Amino acid sequence: MSDRPSTPLLDQISRPADMKGLSDAQLVQLAHELRQETISAVSTTGGHLGAGLGVVELTVALHAIFDTPRDKLIWDVSHQSYPHKILTERRDRIRTLRTKGGLSGFTKRSESPYDPFGAAHSSTSISAALGFSVARDLGGVVPEGLGDAVAVIGDGAMSAGMAFEAMNNAGHLNKRLFVILNDNEMSIAPPVGALSSYLSRLYAEEPFQELKAVAKGAASLLPEPFREGAKRAKDMLKGMAVGGTMFESLGFSYIGPIDGHDMDQLLPVLRTVKARARGPILIHVLTKKGKGYGPAEVARDKGHATAKFNMVTGEQKKAPSNAPSYTGVFGDELVKLAAKDDKICAVTAAMPDGTGLALMAERYPSRCFDVGIAEQHGVTFAAALAAGGMKPFCAMYSTFLQRGYDQVVHDVAIQRLPVRFAIDRAGLVGADGATHAGSFDIGFMSNLPGMVVMAAADEAELVHMVHTAAAHDEGPIAFRYPRGEGVGVDLPEVPQVLDIGKGRMIQEGKRVALLSFGTRLGEVRKAAEALAAKGITPTIADARFAKPLDREMILDLAENHEALITIEEGAVGGFGSHVAQLLADEGVFDAGLKYRSMVLPDTFIDQASPADMYETAAMNAPQIEAKVLEVLGVAQIGEKRA
Repeated sequence: MSDRPSTPLLDQISRPADMKGLSDAQLVQLAHELRQETISAVSTTGGHLGAGLGVVELTVALHAIFDTPRDKLIWDVSHQSYPHKILTERRDRIRTLRTKGGLSGFTKRSESPYDPFGAAHSSTSISAALGFSVARDLGGVVPEGLGDAVAVIGDGAMSAGMAFEAMNNAGHLNKRLFVILNDNEMSIAPPVGALSSYLSRLYAEEPFQELKAVAKGAASLLPEPFREGAKRAKDMLKGMAVGGTMFESLGFSYIGPIDGHDMDQLLPVLRTVKARARGPILIHVLTKKGKGYGPAEVARDKGHATAKFNMVTGEQKKAPSNAPSYTGVFGDELVKLAAKDDKICAVTAAMPDGTGLALMAERYPSRCFDVGIAEQHGVTFAAALAAGGMKPFCAMYSTFLQRGYDQVVHDVAIQRLPVRFAIDRAGLVGADGATHAGSFDIGFMSNLPGMVVMAAADEAELVHMVHTAAAHDEGPIAFRYPRGEGVGVDLPEVPQVLDIGKGRMIQEGKRVALLSFGTRLGEVRKAAEALAAKGITPTIADARFAKPLDREMILDLAENHEALITIEEGAVGGFGSHVAQLLADEGVFDAGLKYRSMVLPDTFIDQASPADMYETAAMNAPQIEAKVLEVLGVAQIGEKRA
């Protein structure tokens, strides 16, 4: 196509094996063409651009030198895997990224043998690489064979405890293993903490820049008479600059830092470690997120996640909206509360923008804490803030809060500490697919004694719930809300503090009651309109709370209707299960009530638009309408009654 870049060398490459005969100069050219193809592809699909652009040369070098898929190349998080996918037999599908039926935006085992281990959450790569290394040495068998294992992990992901747990174990086992520390000084948000400062000092000191052989990490490549002297110089300079490296203290041989965009450094270093390594080796590579594409390089997030965009200008093609995002509503309300109460503070795990806390960080930096990619620490940190008399809001995506669940149970719930959990990205999230879906938080939060669990039906309800959480000091409280824009309702000028455990009636009807928890309420309303055309007027209620339940309202609905149907954007074991338990305990089923619970199906749903994903889940208005007709025994047009 005329709007695609000219890529004559890349056109000859369909798999990594095709790269084996290329000269170093050709590999440099291949990297240039791969960068242009990545930019072109993401401009048509949207997705994670900056991370992939930062590892183009590294991707080419790794596939040229290692023997994938026999050698296991594991990308941590795998935002950066688009260039990898282009080189591994998927270029013909690269413009289907993150769409229904298309390529995943992350590595995925079921998609390709070149994706040996799926990812999307951070800091898992070293554990996985070590597992492959041990499996190799124990005689494990996979179709492609088991060779070396290479983990590519960013400096942001390296801040998580799991990465250090894996390195500690790898150093103890002393297996041949390669860890590439892709240090771009920027994960999604600027990296925080002592590790980031340590890495910066490691290569910022002037002596490193002066000794080129050391800076390139290439002492082993020097002629024999110079190697020992270079090694002594390296050790001396590292001692002067940082007092030795923690990586070496964990049992890893450390090489670097080297320029991750310079093939003259990357290729010889990787060839040498591939040929000579015996135990675990860490190669410290410096890269630039968004490298080679001006609009990404200058963007605040370096082009982390983009909509479709104009390749020439970088302008993103976002659909206009008249409604604020749920995330934005939460962030704005929290700032308003913080202005009135100096005890209100916020905690997030490397997602200040994604969770709406950027404004809080700007206005009240001393009360807004980004703990890095460390959800476990973040939850316990928030628990102690609460124990210390503060009013912490712990803002995390549902899918990431899963990683701090033990701390939610042990450090928050058991101690009945008033941590306010703001659970973003609840329900199905669209292009990020199953790995980022907020499917399970209703169940795992509402199962905890003393936990209050709310779900906003729209952005106005979210305003009320933020203020309700701020006012709740008796124990932990959580409120969930989806990704994207609200439904367009007016925001309340005077927020309410809701009565804990009380829902609201939306519409009085007959025969069947629809009890919604969360933003499916809009689809419930649409279903009710369609049912009205068939002479059926259902009662509609918004539960607001999954824990504690509004017993009075639920039992009244059950007593005065033939059927009761609950609808929620979560998996089995959540709101509907708690309602069923209440009805069973009260003996309501003995009176003949027909009860149904509409939940997400017992499967992981692949990426698509949220509407398509909910269609797959059978939770849109037509499916809700069909469920009502089914439970009432009413035949739809074209159907026959049994």
